[in-house]
Amino acid sequence: MKKVLIIIFTGYVAGLLGAATFFYLIKPELLAEKDTKADVPQEILISNYVEPEVEPEVIESATPGSPPMSRLDVLSESFTDASRLSTSSVVYIKTVMEREYSNTFLEWFFGERPSQSFISTGSGVIYTSDGYVVTNNHVIQNADAIEVIHEKRTYKAELVGSDPSTDLAILKIEGEDLPNIKIGRSRDLEVGEWVLAVGNPFNLTSTVTAGIVSAKGRQINILRANFPIESFIQTDAAINPGNSGGALVNTKGELVGINTAILSKTGSYAGYGFAVPVDIVSKIVEDLIKYKEVQKAFVGAEVSDIDQQLGEELELDNWNGVIIKNLQKGGAADKGGLREGDIIVRLNDQDVRSKGEYEEVISYHSPGDRMDVNYKRGSRTLKTHITLTNVRGTTEIITREIYTSRRLGADFEVVPKVERDLLKVDHGVRITKIRSGFIKRLSIEEGFIVTHINKVPIKDAESLVDILVKIRGRVYVEGVSKDGVRGYYSYFF
Repeated sequence: MKKVLIIIFTGYVAGLLGAATFFYLIKPELLAEKDTKADVPQEILISNYVEPEVEPEVIESATPGSPPMSRLDVLSESFTDASRLSTSSVVYIKTVMEREYSNTFLEWFFGERPSQSFISTGSGVIYTSDGYVVTNNHVIQNADAIEVIHEKRTYKAELVGSDPSTDLAILKIEGEDLPNIKIGRSRDLEVGEWVLAVGNPFNLTSTVTAGIVSAKGRQINILRANFPIESFIQTDAAINPGNSGGALVNTKGELVGINTAILSKTGSYAGYGFAVPVDIVSKIVEDLIKYKEVQKAFVGAEVSDIDQQLGEELELDNWNGVIIKNLQKGGAADKGGLREGDIIVRLNDQDVRSKGEYEEVISYHSPGDRMDVNYKRGSRTLKTHITLTNVRGTTEIITREIYTSRRLGADFEVVPKVERDLLKVDHGVRITKIRSGFIKRLSIEEGFIVTHINKVPIKDAESLVDILVKIRGRVYVEGVSKDGVRGYYSYFF
């Protein structure tokens, strides 16, 4: 017991000596401070906590003499500059369509058919200072009159040409020193980059919305033309009806795309908008201005994306590239030594990860261009060279040959070889435009390819017109619809 008391006493004395030493050695001014936080509840301490001030990151202003700006200020200024540079180049487009309709059986026969005017609107972009305006094909399709409104002035517009496969069209208005937009490069556009959509949604002129590039090379299967090119820029900048044909610009105010479509169940913006990349636009517009016809390049191969099932079946290391499903005999790919089942992974200096990217790279080129192709065949990676062709299988400049029949009230053209091979038909004549008259009363759809009339092969437009003008009795018109479906029309004259 005595030993225990000695240990306790020794510990007590040591504690007192330690405390005395602490108070004599510490600074006197700290002794005067009173701990006021000891009795304050923890939640109050947290609510009263003040974040230490941090100096915001500043960037030198681009304007000499102006004060430095924060990154948010720089972004805001970029939006302002881009809007100012681009809105003056975006126009309002109004189209008028005259449509006939029939009320009675006698009107169908005697031609006394009343008409009704339909007006639709959209957007366009001034592409050159001398009056060339680019827009969507669906904005002006089937229009009988087109007007372009720019800064409260109305111009009558002439349709220079259109390309349903990219949903683009070029108009011409009479003007000089118009504020044409500055052209950028969609190939340089990055996912996540800020963009602005400029157009006229819901008849509200000069509307600007902002968003980012959500994806590139998107295919959404909206183009119902022959050999469609779908490699859209996807953006979350709000795009609504009326924005079609308007500009998608970067923060420099440069054109990077033509707004074309939305993905929506309601017909209004639902988070996704799509634009044709400007690198495709430039090629299409320049061809239409120069040749009145797009000089589209063909590889002579039908390709598809590689999905999980196919990738696992072929035991591929990765699923990038496109696989050749069908080859045109004697086409560019066939002559270059490619085979069905080969996987194309690179075109020139561009990696190909999807069908959208494949089609976009091809769209930059013209018939006669030489292209390097890297591809996989089994476990080997090979390389070849091909010379791209036109729709007729040659490398010459294409001029569209349209045959017009006033008696039938329609325009016709012979279906080119590449398309015939794809549709697996030996011959055919397409109805390219239907006006008022005999063909319209037959209710044959525009774009229908006539292959036979009463089992007689139709190889040129003159033969088609001659047969329909003279024929009597039972008539079977066989062919292929614009969607590639075989069918026929039956009449009795």
